[in-house]
Amino acid sequence: MIFERSLQRELAYTAGAVFMVLLTIMLTTMMIRIVGYAASGEIDPRDVLVLIGLTVIGYLAVMLVVTLFVSILFVLTRWYRDSEMVVWLASGVSLTRLIKPIGVFATPIILLIAFFAFVGWPWSNQQSKMIKARFQQRDEISLLAPGQFRESASNHRVFFIEKMSPDQSKVQNVFVTSTENGKVNIVVSHTGHTETKDGDRFVVLEDGRRYDGTPGQPNFKIMEFERYGVKITSKPVVNVQTTNSTPTPDLLRNPTRDNLAEFAWRAGLPLIALNLMVLGIPLAYQNPRRSRTINLVMAVLIYLTYSNLLNVVQAQIEQGKMSFGVGLVGLHALVAAIVAVIFWLRVRNRPLFTRALFGRSGA
Repeated sequence: MIFERSLQRELAYTAGAVFMVLLTIMLTTMMIRIVGYAASGEIDPRDVLVLIGLTVIGYLAVMLVVTLFVSILFVLTRWYRDSEMVVWLASGVSLTRLIKPIGVFATPIILLIAFFAFVGWPWSNQQSKMIKARFQQRDEISLLAPGQFRESASNHRVFFIEKMSPDQSKVQNVFVTSTENGKVNIVVSHTGHTETKDGDRFVVLEDGRRYDGTPGQPNFKIMEFERYGVKITSKPVVNVQTTNSTPTPDLLRNPTRDNLAEFAWRAGLPLIALNLMVLGIPLAYQNPRRSRTINLVMAVLIYLTYSNLLNVVQAQIEQGKMSFGVGLVGLHALVAAIVAVIFWLRVRNRPLFTRALFGRSGA
């Protein structure tokens, strides 16, 4: 039918434009945040693009939910504003007839939302944590950067190197300070190099001095040396498993409170998309006497409220204040009932709000 094809075609174009806008905003935000982490030494600068991509994959489900809801509102609101909807309604097309073409358009999007919620979200979080853990747990020589003070969290040691060869085998003008039992050890050297002995890595400093003493006391010891070895500590990469990085089947195989709460959150995303898809039909009604942006403002408020309530449900399940079954379907069943009432009011051409709230420009 011409009506269904026209609606689906315009929904597809609008959804593509909305998704590209959301993707651009997400990329810009993540780039600023992750580049900041790289500048502060929390992540490897070479992993910035990978981490941005993984973060986008993790949030694709949320972006698709917003894309679906906003695109439906945009298209139907424009139809009301340009009187196209009046023509279709006068031709005998009721609001209930909109459900089928919108449902056909939304079905692949909802399937993608479910896929990224159940698969993409935990996988991207797991990969991001592994990349960050590998960088944080590298050996101390990898921490060093010319012209910067770098601290080793393992033994309260601070390094400063003025120059370093590209392969990190030779260093110049080295400063190393460490604290042991309240005493401060400071080592300075003109040159040095790295070497491996009995499986351990060392920075061998040459032609330098070592200062030992307690802060606040004058009895410092000064020693000159020709060669001085500083052992480089390293830690194995540990894969820390958290609930948001746990694969969905593992959540159900180990049904702890945290795992069930995480599963309820993931399952809630496609259910949110389904409810908002239907809600977008009556919510798109455009009153000529009302501001053209009121529908978009209401859409943002509704989505934020709905998603925050889902987070509250997740927290309630984690704390044992709500059962898993109620948390899984209770919120979405309540919202579905509210959507059904709103849809019925709009089909009956009754106002959604009283005039006491919106004055004469009520629905």
